[in-house]
Amino acid sequence: MRLLLLPFATRIDPHDESGAVTAEYAIATIAAVGFAALLVVVLRSDEVRGMLTDLIRHALALPA
Repeated sequence: MRLLLLPFATRIDPHDESGAVTAEYAIATIAAVGFAALLVVVLRSDEVRGMLTDLIRHALALPA
């Protein structure tokens, strides 16, 4: 396997995995943002909003 020689005598190792963790964090962050956007869409629907409101009212109701 040949290594590339750059002007400053820096070699690029094709097996070097530096930056892989950063890429994994970026992918995980993009997935989390997509999931959050989906939750926002679902929670804005009238049906889900009514279910959550009923649940909160039931939880805060005083026993008779």
